[in-house]
Amino acid sequence: MVSSADILRESLIHLQEHMVINAVTPSASTCNIHVMIEFLLIILTDVLNDVIRHDKLFVLLARVRELTKEVFVLVRNLEENMNEASDANLNLLENIELLKEDLKNDFLKARADSSQLRFPMSDGPLFMTLLLTNLKDFVNSNASSVALIKKEIKQVKEDLEIIRSFFGYVEQELHRDLWTRVLDVAYEAEHAIHSILARDHGLLQLIFILPDTIEKIKLVKKEVQEKIPKSSSIIVANAPNKLVERNSSSTVGKIIVGFEEETKWIIRKLTSGPAEIDVISIVGMPGIGKTTLAFRVYNDKSIVDHFDVCAWCTVDQERNEKKLLQKIFYQVLGLKERFSEDAIDKDIADKLRKKLCGQRYLIVLDDMWDTATLDELTRPFPELHKGSRVILTSRKKEVALHGKCHSDPLYLRLLRPEESWELLEKRVFGEERCPDELKDVGEKIARKCDGLPLVLDLIGGVISRKEKKEALWLEVLNNLSSFIFKDEEEVVKVIQLSYDHLSDHVKPCLVYLAIYPKDKDIRISKLKDLWNAQGFEIKSAEEVVDELISSSLVIPFDNSICKIHDLVHDFCYIKSRKEKLLHFIGGSKSPSSSSSSLDLMARGILIRFNKYIFRLNENFVVCNPEKKNPYVKHLLSLKVYKDRLPPKSHLKHLRLLKSLDLKGITLTDSLLNEIGMLVHLKYLIIQTKAKALPPSFSNLCNLETLMVDNAEGSYMILSPCFWSLAKLRDVRMNCCALFDPDINEPTVLDEDLRLENLRTLYELYLPGSEDTEDFFKRFPNLQNLDVGIEKLPHRSGEKICFPRLDVLNELEKLHLSASWRSFSEYTHGFPLSLKIMRLQWLSLTFDTLSRIGRLPNLQELILQDTIIEEGKEWNMEDVTFQNLKSLNLIHVRFSEWQVDAEKSFPVLEKLCISRCDKLMEIPDSFGDIASLELIKVWDCPKLKESTFNIKEYVEEMTGEDKLGVDFYD
Repeated sequence: MVSSADILRESLIHLQEHMVINAVTPSASTCNIHVMIEFLLIILTDVLNDVIRHDKLFVLLARVRELTKEVFVLVRNLEENMNEASDANLNLLENIELLKEDLKNDFLKARADSSQLRFPMSDGPLFMTLLLTNLKDFVNSNASSVALIKKEIKQVKEDLEIIRSFFGYVEQELHRDLWTRVLDVAYEAEHAIHSILARDHGLLQLIFILPDTIEKIKLVKKEVQEKIPKSSSIIVANAPNKLVERNSSSTVGKIIVGFEEETKWIIRKLTSGPAEIDVISIVGMPGIGKTTLAFRVYNDKSIVDHFDVCAWCTVDQERNEKKLLQKIFYQVLGLKERFSEDAIDKDIADKLRKKLCGQRYLIVLDDMWDTATLDELTRPFPELHKGSRVILTSRKKEVALHGKCHSDPLYLRLLRPEESWELLEKRVFGEERCPDELKDVGEKIARKCDGLPLVLDLIGGVISRKEKKEALWLEVLNNLSSFIFKDEEEVVKVIQLSYDHLSDHVKPCLVYLAIYPKDKDIRISKLKDLWNAQGFEIKSAEEVVDELISSSLVIPFDNSICKIHDLVHDFCYIKSRKEKLLHFIGGSKSPSSSSSSLDLMARGILIRFNKYIFRLNENFVVCNPEKKNPYVKHLLSLKVYKDRLPPKSHLKHLRLLKSLDLKGITLTDSLLNEIGMLVHLKYLIIQTKAKALPPSFSNLCNLETLMVDNAEGSYMILSPCFWSLAKLRDVRMNCCALFDPDINEPTVLDEDLRLENLRTLYELYLPGSEDTEDFFKRFPNLQNLDVGIEKLPHRSGEKICFPRLDVLNELEKLHLSASWRSFSEYTHGFPLSLKIMRLQWLSLTFDTLSRIGRLPNLQELILQDTIIEEGKEWNMEDVTFQNLKSLNLIHVRFSEWQVDAEKSFPVLEKLCISRCDKLMEIPDSFGDIASLELIKVWDCPKLKESTFNIKEYVEEMTGEDKLGVDFYD
């Protein structure tokens, strides 16, 4: 009977693959057939797991055999377009429900018990955010495997969303037992749903556990609604407060190094300036020394003498504003803080205001987290013209900006290398000097702390307890982060506080930055890809990064690059492992099926392969379905840094994968077909030698991002399956085309083929023929486009015809190129929505450039390998680029530039010119553009004189050296 079950199972798998690879036309009938196949495969997969009553096994297999025959007949009839297929198809779903009932009451041995499952992680809110995101994806999925339980998934999602809305941070603490039960049943639901979809002991989950779990969730929801009043917002929990007083024995401020300039600036702001009250804010990442700097200023003799009354209030996580005001009041009175919470005066705000009236006061509000608390605390402060001041320290930029009166916030820098070493040396040796034999390794340790005082203080504590031997210090140097986290829980707590205050949807975005190596420049434009690959719905990567920067967890370098401190990276790495989000593979040993670490039920795996350290062989558990490891079946994301996969690798068993990144690995046709079976994929990066995507890709009904690198460098033909991927948003291929140059004919497309959701399409090549004029009407919501217009080989003598781009009303970024050195003219209009435009190998006339100049939103224009007015004069009379900020001319052919630059480019900030060897000079009028910040010139020796003349003119007119010039011969 076992062999009979195996035969049936293999037959159904082959049938399923046949339907996918041969792209049987999707319809209600094919969907129902897929659902039945999925149901039968769940049964047959579990036959070997001893869950069927022995006396009923033969009867069950007979039922399954009959249903299997019926499915084969239906598929054959569909392929032959026989009408009788639709009638028989109506019985499929009824048969599924009947068999489910019989399995429950007759065939299965006993009800399964899920009570042993307990939530295995520690961060409940993070888990709930990721789970609800995952459930939303399943509800919106068109995959047939999901259709089998979509009703149940929707019920779980809706109930858990309601439950989650009741639990802010305070409620999680006040109702800890109830919150624990919520996490347990949510985890049970996730495990049941994943097990069914992965065919991992899915039968018992389908028949017993998932229905039982749904009932448990309903009961918990009812209890939550009865016990917890609906919270309007998430409130952070109270945490222990730290009072910092003058002459305190606190360690804060004992060793103060660096920030001399900043100290003088703050003292100057406190003792001079407007008579009105002013707020001096100190902003920076955790552990950078905000409190230490404030403490230094607070205790400075000039400050003590200047103010009539001073008070220090550490706000931290305290949400009781009256309690905080009472702390301030007691210090204003000169009393020690000794009061009961029950004795807090309800009129404390009025009493504090009266006491401060008529006095010049300084109040420090240390570690402020939100604007609402800031408003409540500062409301009683009288605004008399006495020169009173408030010092505010915060990790959050938005809090500092909210509190601003006159002075801009001080964004605290990291310590310089020499300051870092001075602090470390004082922490370890006190007033003594470091021995010469330890100085070199000591300075290296200091540099590796990246200028963060907290880390320097913690590491100083570690090495001060060790013998003063170079070998022991080298051990610390080589294992710096492990020493921090092993010996000092304070670091984790410090970062955790910032993490806790992030928006729920931003928290996983931060944790997943652990994917980047330490000290890596992180391009903000790439972050959206990273986060979307994990299934996060991120509309704007910039908004998420802004919140991380505002919380001082990410360090901005310019508008395009950011970094995270090593300390934050370590936190993210540990968090990702602890919460089972990522499993990192790479090191001295090859991971195998016996690796205990792979028993973790992590969401994703990242493999950094190094052929000099280990090789992935055919026993590698991720790529070998024969290795019985439940972890792999529940995998949601896989990213491999490698040039090849192990021999005989498979991917089709990774049925839950939502993200697959195999960049740099040339895939075989068989692996490509297997990828076509991964119906939950949303994000896919592959490399192939194939000329077209296989038909099986039409099965990827949830795919949103597709990046394909054609290893041969030839065109990737957009095959019919491409047009069936209705959810596609982002497509990037190197050389994708509608035509195959080898057959000299364009692909004929059905007029109704459209991709409504597509936002990005890169490196598309179209034939320059009349029948492609309206091609882009197929992508009405396109925002980013890189398109080249090519001549078909057999039409090389004909004029290129361009498609209309003005039908793309949402387009913001365009790279348009024509055939190499063709210098064809684009005569249609451009979308008014364009912000960035690159034009290449085009002939540009006065009319074309005038149309471009009238684009109201254009901010950046790049002209490359173009020719203006047959290489003669670019006359810009009456042409104004109203909002253009950047102009880049690369190998543009024109000899003279007639322009009143101040009128034609009123807000230009950057002018770049490269290899424009016919241009004689840059017009002097560019010196009249008030907004111009930089001129860059490469390989244009003729322009040297005019470039520096403009710089000298600007300096003479403004009295400032404000115009930057980069000139490269």
